[in-house]
Amino acid sequence: MIHIPDFAHATTVQVIFCFLAFITVITAFLTIFSRNPIHSAIYLVICFFSIAGHYLLLNSQFLAVVHIIVYSGAIMILFLFTIMLMNLNEQREVHRPRITRLGAIVSFCLIVIVLITIFINSKPIVGGYDSTGEDFQSIQVLGKILLNEYMVPFEFASILLLVAMIGTVLLSKKEKLNNK
Repeated sequence: MIHIPDFAHATTVQVIFCFLAFITVITAFLTIFSRNPIHSAIYLVICFFSIAGHYLLLNSQFLAVVHIIVYSGAIMILFLFTIMLMNLNEQREVHRPRITRLGAIVSFCLIVIVLITIFINSKPIVGGYDSTGEDFQSIQVLGKILLNEYMVPFEFASILLLVAMIGTVLLSKKEKLNNK
C-alpha cells in the first residue's frame, strides 16, 4: 500500500522538497516533449537547477555548486552550441514508420510497469545509522582531504587540464594560420 504523506503537518524541508520535485519532473517532461530544441535546453537547465536544490536540501553544498557549474554551465553551453551548429529548428523531421512508434510505446509501457512494480514492492530501509560525528559534506573537510591526502593526484589533474587548454589554443591558432 502506498503511503500518502499528510501535508497539513509537513515541515518546511518537506514542502521545499515537494516543490523542487514537482519542478524537476515537470521540466524533465517539458525537455522531452518540447518541439523547439532551444526550449528543451532551457527546460533542462531549470531541471538541473532544481536538482542542485535537492543537493542543498541534503546539506551537500559543494556538490550543488559543482553540479550548477558543470551541468548547468559547461554541459548546457555545449548542448546549445551543438543545437545551433546542427540547425535543428528546421522542420525536416523524418516520419517514423508505425511499427517503430508502436514498438516505442510498448517498450515505454513495459518499463513503466516494471518501475511501478518495483516501487510498490519496495520496503523502506529500517535500521540504525552510525554517525562518527564528522561532517564529510562540508567544503572545509573536502579541501583538507584534497590538499593533504590527495595532493599529488589533484596536481596531476590540474596539469592535465592546463596541457589540454594549451593544446586547444595551439590547434586553433594553427587552423587560423592555415585558413589565411
